[in-house]
Amino acid sequence: MTTDISLGFSSYSFHAKLSTGEMTLPQVIDWVAASEGEHLELASLGDDPDSPIPNIASPDAYVDEIREHAADAGVPLTSLAIGADLSTGDRDQIGRVKAHVDLAERLGITRMRHDVAPHAAVPGDDTVAFEQALPHIVAGAKEIAQHAATKGITTSLENHGFFVQAADRVRRILHAVDEPNFRTTLDVGNFVCVDEAPEASVAQNLPYAMVVHLKDFYIRPADAAPGEGWFRSRGGRHLRGAVVGNGDIDLRAVARAIRESDFSGHAAIEFEGWEDCLLACERGMAHARSLFA
Repeated sequence: MTTDISLGFSSYSFHAKLSTGEMTLPQVIDWVAASEGEHLELASLGDDPDSPIPNIASPDAYVDEIREHAADAGVPLTSLAIGADLSTGDRDQIGRVKAHVDLAERLGITRMRHDVAPHAAVPGDDTVAFEQALPHIVAGAKEIAQHAATKGITTSLENHGFFVQAADRVRRILHAVDEPNFRTTLDVGNFVCVDEAPEASVAQNLPYAMVVHLKDFYIRPADAAPGEGWFRSRGGRHLRGAVVGNGDIDLRAVARAIRESDFSGHAAIEFEGWEDCLLACERGMAHARSLFA
């Protein structure tokens, strides 16, 4: 039974304050250091030199500043997460992800998540589209993983984006890439976006997990009318981000599956709801600790 789980945060949990300039990334790092969090994942939202999250357009001096500030604060930077699209075989995309692998190395990070397809769903039955994209995804992810292996970095794809969010599609890609340092960032909440039961899908993909994202959603039936601020699952249910422990996902069953698995490593709270993000992170961490006590 797993006992060695380190709980921390994704920088995306602080997006509401980072995006407005209300907090800087060094201030977020200091907040994490003063909290019960044990580490921080950096989630990049694009290649922008002015972004608070280091990316390949960031000045080298800023990248070094963040690495050094985190080290001085005692907050390990455990993972770098970026968007990417490998579904067409675009060589520029592969080169861009490799450059982020190099960035992770400069930051002292040994785990990296890159997407493999756009986030949006393909309308209707997307099976044919997935089969057509799969060879490109596999070839690109394999090349990136092999590059990362030379730097001691493990790469991963997440159950993220409607096109590859299902547990079986993630596993198909993992097995086809077949590289020892290519795994999955396992988001316990994202499965509901394609109407899968997290407690079942999490258990299926735990053997391949590099890191775990702890997330919660409010879930309402397709025929409900919850108002603005919700989005639809693949099957039409209404979803909205929630404080970990406040939503409708059976997190106790999810935590039980994690505890009873061989997973040992980092779990990061990823909050994307409406509540104040600092309060949400504080309360979400308290709930997560109760789940793994």
